Amino acid sequence: MGRLLLGRALALVPMLLMVSAFVFLLVRATDTDPVRQVLGDGASDAQRAELRHALGYDRPLAVQFWTWLGAAVRGDLGRSLFTDRAVLASFGERLPATLGLVAGGLLVAVAAGLPAGILAALRAGSAVDRAVTGLASLALATPGFWLALLLVLAFGVRLRWFPVVGYTPFSDDPAAWARGLVLPGVALGAPSAAVIARQARGALAETLRATYVRALRATGTSRRRIVTGYALRNAMPPVLTVIGWELSTLIAVSFVIERVFGVPGIGTLLLDGVVRNDIPVVQGGVVLVACVVVLVNLAVDVGYGLLDPKVRPR
Repeated sequence: MGRLLLGRALALVPMLLMVSAFVFLLVRATDTDPVRQVLGDGASDAQRAELRHALGYDRPLAVQFWTWLGAAVRGDLGRSLFTDRAVLASFGERLPATLGLVAGGLLVAVAAGLPAGILAALRAGSAVDRAVTGLASLALATPGFWLALLLVLAFGVRLRWFPVVGYTPFSDDPAAWARGLVLPGVALGAPSAAVIARQARGALAETLRATYVRALRATGTSRRRIVTGYALRNAMPPVLTVIGWELSTLIAVSFVIERVFGVPGIGTLLLDGVVRNDIPVVQGGVVLVACVVVLVNLAVDVGYGLLDPKVRPR
């Protein structure tokens, strides 16, 4: 397992380097001049040239990239052009809100999708199976932001069960924090629950048709023992892969859900940076998100290796 972890970790280094280079070039390819946005149209050419030199934007792109990369490796992602705050500190303050939202969405996705998929597989062809498949198709066809607006209208505006917008930090009031994440978590996790349910249903149904399952039945092994002791373990690796992929999707979709429910997460900060062409914020934010996604994929690979010894290096 140590070799698997080391191999996967080393393979992620060039991926992060390519992501950093791509984001750097993409941000620089925009027509908007960040120096003009910071100083305004009334600034003189001399003032713009002075600021551009101070920020290092008058250097060749290769020099700018390696300078930024060297600082990023040391934990310095630069400072915002508009607030003059350290990018890493700004995202660190917003990270708990985003992590709470993503954790809520993942909880909804797994808690709803996994049991539904298992139940549908155990009763394949029945009315329960058709109902789960139909609900999963409906959830997949429903845009997350539209579902979020419906939830706000139904449970926030009319029934007043949950707050419509706003965010309460966990340290201030844990109960209010959890209550405020119910609607965003459901809106975020419902489509992923459908994906997990369909994958779990397909994987378990296929496993239950395997030859060794028929042999176990012939020997008189109970259905519960077959399902819990053998079939579920063999059906889980592809489901775990889908859960990892959906977790990466949840991180991306959470940026939209943050806007709908007014959650002050990293998505809101990143989108504001895009609108204002705040290069350090956009660069640092995308690289940080990429690092989180890479760590999620690493955790999935390790989990896959724990469930399936065949994928471990020998």
